[in-house]
Amino acid sequence: MRSRTRTGTGARTPNRRTAALALALTAGLGAAALTALPASAAADSVKVLYRTSAAGATTDQVEPWLKVVNNGAASVPLSEVRLRYYFKADTATAQYRFACSWAVKGCANITGTFGTLATPTATADRYLEISFGGGAGSLAPGADTGDMQLRFHRTDWQALNQADDYSFDASRTAYGDFAKVTAKLGGATVWGTAPGGNTPDPTPTPTPTGPGPSGATLFDDFSYASHTDPALAAHGWSVRSDAGGPGVPGATWAPENVTFGTEAGNSVMNLETSTAGSGASTKHTEVLTRATKFKNGTYAARVKFADAPKYGPDGDRLVQTFFTINDLKAPMADDYAEYDFEYLPNGGWGEPANILYTTSWETYRPDPWEAVNAHSEVRASYAGWHDLVLTIDGNAITYYVDGRPFGTHDARYLPERPMSINFNQWLIDLDGQPGSTARAYDQKVDYVLHVKDQVLTPAQVAAKVAAYRTAGTAFQDTVPNG
Repeated sequence: MRSRTRTGTGARTPNRRTAALALALTAGLGAAALTALPASAAADSVKVLYRTSAAGATTDQVEPWLKVVNNGAASVPLSEVRLRYYFKADTATAQYRFACSWAVKGCANITGTFGTLATPTATADRYLEISFGGGAGSLAPGADTGDMQLRFHRTDWQALNQADDYSFDASRTAYGDFAKVTAKLGGATVWGTAPGGNTPDPTPTPTPTGPGPSGATLFDDFSYASHTDPALAAHGWSVRSDAGGPGVPGATWAPENVTFGTEAGNSVMNLETSTAGSGASTKHTEVLTRATKFKNGTYAARVKFADAPKYGPDGDRLVQTFFTINDLKAPMADDYAEYDFEYLPNGGWGEPANILYTTSWETYRPDPWEAVNAHSEVRASYAGWHDLVLTIDGNAITYYVDGRPFGTHDARYLPERPMSINFNQWLIDLDGQPGSTARAYDQKVDYVLHVKDQVLTPAQVAAKVAAYRTAGTAFQDTVPNG
C-alpha cells in the first residue's frame, strides 16, 4: 500500500516541476508500411527544413534538426503532421532511442517513434517518425515551428555510421528545404520523396484493433453499490480514511464521498472533493489497490476530469489523478517508482491555469527537496472523459491520452519493484479560492485495466474493455501476488 506518511504524490511542492528531467524519449521498433510521393507543396500543405548538428560520417548520435513550415493558405494543426527521417540500421538487430534536446514548441509536445520500411533499400531500412501533441498548437500560413533540435542513438550507445543514411546530408549545416524528409498532413504525403521501391501512399498498415494476446489481467468496471459494498474490498480495493497528506493541512479523507452510479449506460465511480475554505472543512478522496503487485505491462483507465465545481465558486487548486506507486523506503532510494497522470484544472505548483502532467519518478528526497523524474505536460483544458493509457516495458514508459502519444520517458525511470494502482482527488492548498462558501468537485472513473508484462496499443485496450463488457464481465483479477 501507499506509505502512511504519503510519499511520492503526497510530497508535492512547486519546485518538483522545475527539478524535472524533461527529455522526451522513445525506444523500440514498430513495423509500418512506408508511403512515398514526390516533393510537392499543395494548397494546404507543409514543407520541411533540415540541418545536421552532427556532420561526421561516424557519430555517437544522429542529430537531425528540423523546422516545419506552413506553405499553404490555411492554418495547419501540428497534431495532423507526421515527419519521417530515413536511415539504414547499423545491424539487423540494432535498436534506437529518440530524444528532443530543445524545441521552440516544447519537447513535451514532440514524440519520436521508430519503424521499419516495407521495402528496404541500400540507404534505408528504418525511419524515425516525428509527431506532435495538441500542445504544439497550429501553424498560420507562412509560419514555422522554429527549431526542433532532435537526436537519436543506439540503445547500446555503439557508434553509428550515418554516411549511408538516406536522409543524412553532411553539407547541410544551415537550414534549407529538404526533400529527403517526408511530411504527411492528415493521411496524405504532401512533402518529400521516400526511398525508392516503397509503395505509394494511400493505405498505411492498420493499427491492430483486436484485444491482443491474453495474459494476467486486472479489470474493474466499478459496478458497486457504495464504498461499504463488501465486493469492493473483496476485489482488492481500499477506500482511504486515514489522515495526512497530500494537500490541505487538517483535511480528512472521506470514504463516504466515494460513490457509484451510471453514466451513458456504464457503471461509474465518483470521487468528490469538497471544502468550505478551511482545513477542517476540506474532504479529499482516494481509492487504491491494497496489493502492490503491478509492474511492467499496460495500465489504462477512462477518467472524467472537471474544470468547474459541481456547486459553489470555482478557483481551487485541485489535483485529479490516475497513477501507480510504491513506497519510498529511504530518501533517494533507487527502488522507488511512481507514474502519474495529474490534471490541474485551475493550475497550481506555479502554473496559472489548467495543465495535464504525466510524470515518471526514479526517486526523491522530501527534505531538503530533491527530485529525479521526467515529465511531459500540455497546458490546455481536459474537462470531460479521456482514455488514459500507460505502458511500461524494458526500454521506456509511454503515456497516451485519447489514443495519441502524450509523453515517453526513458529506461532511467523504469520500476524496480511492483506498485499499487491509485485514483485520488485533492486540493493543493486553499489559496486559489480563499472564500468560505462551500464548493465540491467531481472526478469520475469508468473502468481500470492492467495487463501484466504486455504492451497494448490504445486500440487494443479499447477492444479488450469492449470484450469484457460484451461478455458481461464486471471484474477480473488474475494478476499474481508477488
